[in-house]
Amino acid sequence: MDIKNLITFIHVAEKNSFTKAARILGYSQSTVSFQIKQLETELNAQLFERVNHTIALTEQGRDVLRYAHQISKLTQELKRGMQDDREVAGHFRLAVPDSLCDSLLEEGFADFRSRYPGITLKIIATGTEEMFRLIDHNEADAILTLDNHIYNTEYVIVREEQVGMHFVAAPDHPLCSRGRVSVRDLVQEDFVLTEKGMSYRRLMDEKLAAMSLEIQPVLEMGSTRLLCSLAEQGVGISYLPDYVTAKEVEEGRLSCLMMEDFEIEIWKQLLYHRDKWVSPQMESVINYCIGREFGAKA
Repeated sequence: MDIKNLITFIHVAEKNSFTKAARILGYSQSTVSFQIKQLETELNAQLFERVNHTIALTEQGRDVLRYAHQISKLTQELKRGMQDDREVAGHFRLAVPDSLCDSLLEEGFADFRSRYPGITLKIIATGTEEMFRLIDHNEADAILTLDNHIYNTEYVIVREEQVGMHFVAAPDHPLCSRGRVSVRDLVQEDFVLTEKGMSYRRLMDEKLAAMSLEIQPVLEMGSTRLLCSLAEQGVGISYLPDYVTAKEVEEGRLSCLMMEDFEIEIWKQLLYHRDKWVSPQMESVINYCIGREFGAKA
């Protein structure tokens, strides 16, 4: 069996398109069609249903795709084992929420670049649902989530930890003088928040909706650093992870509001697809992420 045909099959299956697979692989569309036909003949199975210029995997095709991923992974591991030690190099795609970009890259990345000059990194800032679509279609190599706890046997959890969350405001805000703040009083105030539908903002909105309440923020944006600064200036209350606000709270520039009956469980998780081959560059980036986001080395 020609490994190239299996690799072509993986690309066609992930893109649901002969044309897109051909573009990625640098082949003509006729070459891709021929390779898929060869594979179908060799396996005596129809791998795709073709209806009105669209394609979809058959049941047999889905079975073959699982084996194809395993064969591809083992082939890459074999090549790695046969190669002499050399400079780690390659491209890596990491999907993260906007709110983690600062902590991930602000400090330490210059040192990482000096250690691994051959690695190029693409950061994809997006929501959790899109992250999983990306790794399922091999359009991201790993994801770093900040959401509710996710467990699925399709994914390898490299590291995870629960993250503390608080509503924060300038110390002179009227609500800061109260021992406990009711949610109904809270939602009457001005807010500066991350974008609607994104990670912990989505979970906060869902919790409020279950109480028939809603917040209409005066500002929505992705930068947690700026949101923290605006809350400190008294522009509005924000809802942020404790690791973002820890310094400001410790120095007395922000205060955490003590809420009545409003708790949301947020987890930070670093994951990749179980069929993904952990290349040297992937291992290096994962170790960097662990050091920056989980405070430990792999």
